[in-house]
Amino acid sequence: MTSSKIGAFPCDLPLPPDDPARALVHVHADDDGLERLHLAGDTYTFLVTGAQSDGRFCLIDMHVPAGGGPKPHRHQFDELFYMLDGELELTFRGETKTVRSGETVNVPANAPHAFVNASDKPARMLCLCAPAGQEEFFREMGTPAGSRTEPASEPDPDMMNAFAEKARRLGPVYRSEFVDS
Repeated sequence: MTSSKIGAFPCDLPLPPDDPARALVHVHADDDGLERLHLAGDTYTFLVTGAQSDGRFCLIDMHVPAGGGPKPHRHQFDELFYMLDGELELTFRGETKTVRSGETVNVPANAPHAFVNASDKPARMLCLCAPAGQEEFFREMGTPAGSRTEPASEPDPDMMNAFAEKARRLGPVYRSEFVDS
């Protein structure tokens, strides 16, 4: 007899018991004490980390100023974006489209993509990575930020070179890489 499934889970097995070691996470993006980083000109606030979700996902509030956004890259996890405010130009496998407030985009694992805020106003989105782990890469690559909307300092060429070298070194560890556009 074969087991039937709902998604990746067998549906003919009992549910596992509740894990009381896992706590409810209830935060507001502007709460004091949340970890915030500057990365790629953006400010990222960790709302739910992999440590809090037992490695299942992480949820990041991304504040993307005019001109912000990462260069083309890919990684070995799914990434879901939900636009809260503004709009971004998302390039996925070479095709560019505008993603606006209220819209959701799912980027499959390993697919090359990038986004940029081509407008003159900040954009804000939620980014869910599944499974978790991307927040660890961001911790290695980013610098501390004081608030959800604090602007990053303008990088100089030496900072950009150091960032690129660090990304090349850490990419294989976190199964991420920058790709040619």
